[in-house]
Amino acid sequence: MRKKKLAGIFMSFMMAAGVLAGCAGSSSTSGEKDSEIIKIGANLELSGGVASYGQSIEEGIKLALEEINKEGIDGKKLELVTFDNKSDAAEATSGTTKLISQDKVSAIIGAATSTNTLAQVQIAQKNKIPLLTPTGTNPTITNKDGVLSDFVFRTCFIDPFQGTVAANFASKDLKVKNAAIIIDSSSDYAKGLAAAFTEAFEANGGKIVKEEAYVAKDTDFNAILTNIKSSNPDFIFLPGYYEEVGLIIKQARALGIEAPFMGGDGWDSPKLVEIAGADPLNNTFITNHYSSGDSDPKVQDFVKAFEAKYDGKSPDAFNALGYDSLYFLADAIKRAGSADPEKIQKALEETDGLQLVSGTMKLDKNHDPIKSAVILEYKGGKQEFNTKVDPE
Repeated sequence: MRKKKLAGIFMSFMMAAGVLAGCAGSSSTSGEKDSEIIKIGANLELSGGVASYGQSIEEGIKLALEEINKEGIDGKKLELVTFDNKSDAAEATSGTTKLISQDKVSAIIGAATSTNTLAQVQIAQKNKIPLLTPTGTNPTITNKDGVLSDFVFRTCFIDPFQGTVAANFASKDLKVKNAAIIIDSSSDYAKGLAAAFTEAFEANGGKIVKEEAYVAKDTDFNAILTNIKSSNPDFIFLPGYYEEVGLIIKQARALGIEAPFMGGDGWDSPKLVEIAGADPLNNTFITNHYSSGDSDPKVQDFVKAFEAKYDGKSPDAFNALGYDSLYFLADAIKRAGSADPEKIQKALEETDGLQLVSGTMKLDKNHDPIKSAVILEYKGGKQEFNTKVDPE
């Protein structure tokens, strides 16, 4: 996902490794000797505007780390070195520089958002260190203008797929004929999802009757919602992040807008219900990477393990994708038979048929997973599994 502009990134590129010495925000989870460990970096949004995402990914990674280290990988254990990028692209750049130059990691997991992942791509490529984003869905992360970033991978599906899934659900399952769209005009994530939704919805015979926009951090949406209401849509597509989405839905219901809302994985945070309230979220849907309600045995085993570790907390998609990301790397390290980043990169590229919580991992030519999406519905403040959609 893409949250902030890349302001200040180039200043961070100028920072020498020595300047970064002693930078706060990193932590180590193992005291093993260097010869017995393989260091994995985690560059995540642990504070700042989208901290909920990074914190959930970290929880999933830590559960996977415990499980993997019970047996180890060819006699070695993984050590996690974390860096808090503070939900800021320039910090994400600094974090990757530190993890590579000072901590000597073999690979990096992160970031949660597309913008903060894109801020790391150039550095990962230059240093030939595998970079794996659990939840960065913007297509340009792995391939920009037809050029593959060969050391960059992702665990999640990409925006065009989830936008199409949402449009097909609206047209074919909810049987709606016209829709309105509300986007964050500062977010490429929102704009990309809206474009994919519009193309597929219109191809299905639907009509977009109104488009409105806001900017991240806005709090009063009554003006745009009044415009939306006047167009009388059957359905509203809202591909934003939980902070604004919660307020928009709450204010929409207060204005008497009863149409179903739908968004993407950017909604998936426990904070959403706190902001919107349980009742306003009724009759809303999201596309997502996984559901704790999926009856798949691998999903249910993960849910039980997660709840046991985190005092009964139900895992969300960011938890699952963090967990899957470390298993994705661990599998590649085992097949590579080495902690060498270039050998790990080759093994990651060759992944085919790896069974993970969020689906079977098979990569296309752009290092993007070919995997299923799920549709979840909010009822009484809880997510309920609606259906699973396989890629065509």
